[in-house]
Amino acid sequence: MSASSAFSDEKGGSASEPEYGHDPASGGIFSSDYKRHDDLKEMLDSNKDSLKLEAMKRIVAMIARGKNASDLFPAVVKNVACKNIEDPNQLIRASALRVLSSIRVTIIVPIMMLAIKEAASDMSPYVRKTAAHAIPKLHSLDPEQKDQLIEVIEKLLADKTTLVAGSVVMASEEVCPDRIDLIHTNDRKLCNLLIDVEEWGQVVIINMLTRYARTQFLNPNVNESLLEENSEKAFYASDDEEEEDKKAEPATLAKRKPYVMDPDHRLLLRNTKPLLQSRNAAVVMAVAQLYFHLAPKAEVGIIAKALVRLMRSHSEVQYVVLQNVATMSIKRRGMFEPYLKSFYIRSTDPTQIKVLKLEVLTNLANETNISTILREFQTYIKSMDKDFVAASIQAIGRCATNIGEVRDTCLNGLVQLLSNRDELVVAESVVVIKKLLQMQPEQHSDIIKHMAKLIDNIQVPMARASILWLIGEYCEHVPKIAPDVLRKMAKSFTNEEDIVKLQIINLAAKLYLTNSKQSKLLTQYVLNLAKYDQNYDIRDRARFIRQLIVPTDKSGALSKYAKKLFLALKPAPVLESPFKDRDHFQLGSLSHLLNAKAAGYQELPNWPESAPDPSVRNVEIPDWSKCSSRKDRKEKKVEKPFYSDSEGESGPTESADSGNFESDSGSGSASASGSDESGSGSESEESGEETESDEEEEDEEEEKKKRKKLDKTKAKKQAEESAERCAIHTIHQIRVNYNQLVSPNVSCSAPSFPQRAEQQCRGQELLHRIKGEGLAVEYCFSRQPFSPEPNMVAVQIQFTNNTNSETKNLHIEDPRLQSGMRIREFAEIDVLAAGESVTVVMGIDFCDSTQAANFQLCTHTRKFFVSIQPPVGELMTPAFLTENDFKKEQGKLMGMNEILEKLTLGEKCVNEHVIVERVTATANLSRVPCGSDKEFAGKTVSSGCLVLVTVTTKEGGGAQLTVNCEKMLIGTMLVKDILQALSQ
Repeated sequence: MSASSAFSDEKGGSASEPEYGHDPASGGIFSSDYKRHDDLKEMLDSNKDSLKLEAMKRIVAMIARGKNASDLFPAVVKNVACKNIEDPNQLIRASALRVLSSIRVTIIVPIMMLAIKEAASDMSPYVRKTAAHAIPKLHSLDPEQKDQLIEVIEKLLADKTTLVAGSVVMASEEVCPDRIDLIHTNDRKLCNLLIDVEEWGQVVIINMLTRYARTQFLNPNVNESLLEENSEKAFYASDDEEEEDKKAEPATLAKRKPYVMDPDHRLLLRNTKPLLQSRNAAVVMAVAQLYFHLAPKAEVGIIAKALVRLMRSHSEVQYVVLQNVATMSIKRRGMFEPYLKSFYIRSTDPTQIKVLKLEVLTNLANETNISTILREFQTYIKSMDKDFVAASIQAIGRCATNIGEVRDTCLNGLVQLLSNRDELVVAESVVVIKKLLQMQPEQHSDIIKHMAKLIDNIQVPMARASILWLIGEYCEHVPKIAPDVLRKMAKSFTNEEDIVKLQIINLAAKLYLTNSKQSKLLTQYVLNLAKYDQNYDIRDRARFIRQLIVPTDKSGALSKYAKKLFLALKPAPVLESPFKDRDHFQLGSLSHLLNAKAAGYQELPNWPESAPDPSVRNVEIPDWSKCSSRKDRKEKKVEKPFYSDSEGESGPTESADSGNFESDSGSGSASASGSDESGSGSESEESGEETESDEEEEDEEEEKKKRKKLDKTKAKKQAEESAERCAIHTIHQIRVNYNQLVSPNVSCSAPSFPQRAEQQCRGQELLHRIKGEGLAVEYCFSRQPFSPEPNMVAVQIQFTNNTNSETKNLHIEDPRLQSGMRIREFAEIDVLAAGESVTVVMGIDFCDSTQAANFQLCTHTRKFFVSIQPPVGELMTPAFLTENDFKKEQGKLMGMNEILEKLTLGEKCVNEHVIVERVTATANLSRVPCGSDKEFAGKTVSSGCLVLVTVTTKEGGGAQLTVNCEKMLIGTMLVKDILQALSQ
């Protein structure tokens, strides 16, 4: 079917039939015509790609015509995106997950979570990488999923594939940047994988490891920083204090322990060093900031050459690199001195690059190279770029401030610039000269006189204000010129800028206090002009100064101190670099670039005072060098699993309260010791391996024969039981009311087929013995009714104390549950002796969802955060239905409540018994007796919604699976689990 035909079909009817519109207000949009899109849903459910494509074309055509296709959204997501996640092609699986995670609709959050968890266990590293990318998307859509996402992140962090490492670290930084405990056991692995990770993954990992290292290792420069502090104190101290400090210095250094670098700290520095040769500028910058923040002072110099190499790149890269070099050059000046010429400015450089290079050159200036740098600055002043010229003059002023030997030379050079033709150059020179003159004003009265003569020619407001401030501040050095300058400025007062007017008022006040005979009338004139000025700041200043310097009867005591207020000695300004305090931001970050904390920025932690425990980074590696004895191997074979595998080991009447765990706990210690000891043995044991292996093969053959006999007897028993049930059904014509059968009392007492003993289920780990500091916890779903509350799922928990001491007060605290979920805690366990195990049962109301129940397992000393996530099949309880009742209820659950899937049965699913066993092992359902097909019924524990499953076998190993359930999400997940069980 072509796209055009699909479009014409959607119009409905032939071309001769007119298309009738309808009024939206009539309620047609909300009509209950559920069957109008059934054909599209069937096409989307099909296994043929051509039908799916055709359905999508028709849906797109509907949307293009403005028709409402919102009811098809679940079908598209469920049957297209979800199915493609299981496609054999890894690219299609990854693309499907990417599309699914890009749909910003909260209703599909459970489906998205399910897809991410499945993709995290995918065989393809590319799909696992895509799963890591989807984690931050899901977290931003629904932050309540954080705990489950952290579990996925923890699983992916253990991945040893280089393709996944960078992506999962990025996800960890987005979702849980504060969980450094996730990094402990993966720190060394990330360091070793770093060289092979993709470039952008390297950037993320290096930045994360920088912050991690600042919390786990000691400062390698701690002794040097102590010496620097002492040297700074000595610079400002007197002779007596210097002698005392010299005596105290060895004592303080003796108190501090000699620094020994942690091996993991050295591993990080060693493995990142080769990345300074990377072709990616971001990787080089990341390694540079890591060395600057973490490396000893003697080793930081290696990054200078790599950063200078980046300055030959694009202007954008140069800008970022120079920003970081400017910060580094303040504290580590000697690092960049050999590369001084690399920071010389080219005429083709953009203005922002020129200004940053000037900043670096100014930071690198010292007594040795200042003459060369000043010659460079002299050339820069001749540039046509006015902003660059102004920055060059400011740089000269900073050099003069920092290096006293060249202060007079710089001052004379700036005075020569006062005769420059360019007014902006003169103005900037005046501002810088003003700051320099404050250091030694009495020696430079000639310069002040020269600047006073320029007041008529300079029109830049800032420069005029600076000249007036200098004349007023040092009016005693120019007593004849200052009143004349005030006279000229009084004439032009009304035409001046506000900043100049304020300085004229200040000049008048200072002259009134020092030379009132010549300036009294001028001062009154200026104050009268300012009294009626448009700017309220100027009016306010004039009134304030009039009351302060011209005493009246109403004047207070403050007027007596007017001279001290106006003519007080003012400290010289300190010309500092704008990058001085910027190193508290992590280098290379956006916050450092902007000099402001950006959104999402993670603070760089301070070094710890004492070294944290390095053992948290140790990974328990199984020792395979030992060889277990024959006795241990036999014990392993006899050891029972979490649940017994055969009826002979646990009969149908056996309860799952304690028996299953007792058998497991009895052999658990043997299995643990066996695995630990499985790799160390003597040479004599190794020489006897051949004879032992022959005996083992004979034992295995005997066990296989026994298993075959047991399987045959099981099949016969089940066939006899089903025949008896059919006979009873036909003779007595059992008609049972549906409401009674689905009620908790009847369904619990009704037989469920087969029993739990036949399931091959094993306990799941809730708390590993290493994380639990010797306390191991396992759990399983017992499929028994939870007597206190029937709407809860019974969860059986086994505690094993592997330590040499007692564990006390085992209980649950701080349950963190999704809305609607509930927990019925088990009674507190007072004492668990060393080496012993105990089993308890707790109830959890999962609200018919597979969301995890999170809580804390607490002892008298520690708390462990754990979570229990149920498979969808454990959210059900068996419901006993007759075949007629099954058909009747199935007819009610059609349409969106029915899911059909075709499958190919696995090689082992050759007979009916195996199929029934696999279905009931996957979901807690009971088989409907006397059905032609294999029919199973159950209901959800929490809400009691009916769940019906039908498996119809066909010739050639094919089969069709049908699941009917009112809750579509449960049906979708159940189909997936049963398909997986039957396809194996």
